[in-house]
Amino acid sequence: MHFRNLPLKFLDLHTMKKHNYSAGPCILPQEVFEKSAAAILNFNNSGLSILEISHRSKDFVAIMEEARALALDLLGLTGKGYQALFLHGGASLEFLMVPFNLMKENGKAAYLDTGTWANSAIKEAKAFGETVLVASSKPENYNHIPKGFEIPADADYFHCTSNNTIFGTQIKSFPETNIPMVCDMSSDIFSRVLDFSKFDLIYAGAQKNMGPAGTTLVVIKEEILGKTGRNIPNMLNFQQHIEKESMYNTPPVFAIYASLLTLQWLKNLGGIAAIEKINNEKAALLYTEIDRNPYFKGTANTEDRSNMNATFLLNDEANAPLFDEMWKAAGISGLPGHRSVGGYRASMYNALPLESVQVLVDVMQEFEKKVSA
Repeated sequence: MHFRNLPLKFLDLHTMKKHNYSAGPCILPQEVFEKSAAAILNFNNSGLSILEISHRSKDFVAIMEEARALALDLLGLTGKGYQALFLHGGASLEFLMVPFNLMKENGKAAYLDTGTWANSAIKEAKAFGETVLVASSKPENYNHIPKGFEIPADADYFHCTSNNTIFGTQIKSFPETNIPMVCDMSSDIFSRVLDFSKFDLIYAGAQKNMGPAGTTLVVIKEEILGKTGRNIPNMLNFQQHIEKESMYNTPPVFAIYASLLTLQWLKNLGGIAAIEKINNEKAALLYTEIDRNPYFKGTANTEDRSNMNATFLLNDEANAPLFDEMWKAAGISGLPGHRSVGGYRASMYNALPLESVQVLVDVMQEFEKKVSA
C-alpha cells in the first residue's frame, strides 16, 4: 500500500514509518538497518556483537578491506593510484588535515566559498599559510555557485565544496586546473556520476549517503602527499594512516560496518549511475511543485539547485502553522531548514524513496487547496 494514495486524515503516525528528510544524520536503506541490528546482537554467528569485536580481529579486518576497496570501485578509482581511508573526526577534522598535508611551508591554497562549511574550511587553512579566495557567494547569502573565477597556478591546491546543505546549492560543473583539486563531498558523495579522477583528494562525512555518524571517508591520490616540508603529527598524517591501512588507532567499527552495508546496497542497486537516475527523478518532482505552487518559493538559483537538499520558503509566513501541522500529520520528519536560515529543507539523499517525495508534494498540493479555499 502506498501512503500517497491515502487521504491525509487516514495516515496513522503510530503505524507508519516516517518520511525522513533530515539533513544528517539521515535516512539509510532499510536493509542496512536490519543487517546492522542483527550484527549488534550476533555478528557473523560469532556469539559476539559487532559493537564488541576486536578491530584487529580477522572479521573486522575483512570489513575494513572490503569497505576501502568498494569505495574506490564505486568511484571508478581502483588501480589509479588512490587510497581510501575511514577516519575519525568528521569533515571538520579534514578542514585541518587537508592544509596540514598539502600546503607547503610558506605556501598558499585556493578556496571557493559557497557556504557555511566551505567558510569553516577556509578559516582552518588560514592557520597554515596564505589562503586565496577565488570567489564567494556570501554577499548573496550563498544562493548560487560562483562561476568564471581564476585559480592561481602557483597555489598548492584548490579546495571546493560540491554540495551546500544549508543553502541548497550544488556545483554542477567543476573547474579545470593543473594543481591538486580537493573536494568536500560530504553531502552528495555517491549520488551522481562524475569523473572522480579529476579530484586528487575527496573527503566526506558518512552521515549523509554512506552510513551513520562516526566515520569519514577520505580518498587520496598518493602522489600528492609528502611534499609540504612540514612535520605532521602522526594522527593527522594521511601517509601514516595509509601505511597502517586505515587502522593507525582504533577505528569506529560500527560506523564503518554500516557504511560497508550501504556501499554494498548501492553496488547491488547498479552503482552511482543507477542512483543518479532516481535522485534526478526525486529532485525534478519536488522542484516542479515548488515552482508551480503559488504558496512556495525556492531559495537557490535554479541552475545551481541541489539534488540532495531542496531549500524553500512559504510566500506568507502566516501560513506556517497550517503547513507545519499538515506535513507532520503526513508522517514527514526533519523538514525545517537549518537554524541559521529558517524556512524548509527537504534532504533527498540516496536512500530516500521516491514515494516519500510524492508524500511531500501531495501535502503541498493539499495545503494549496486549503489556503485557496
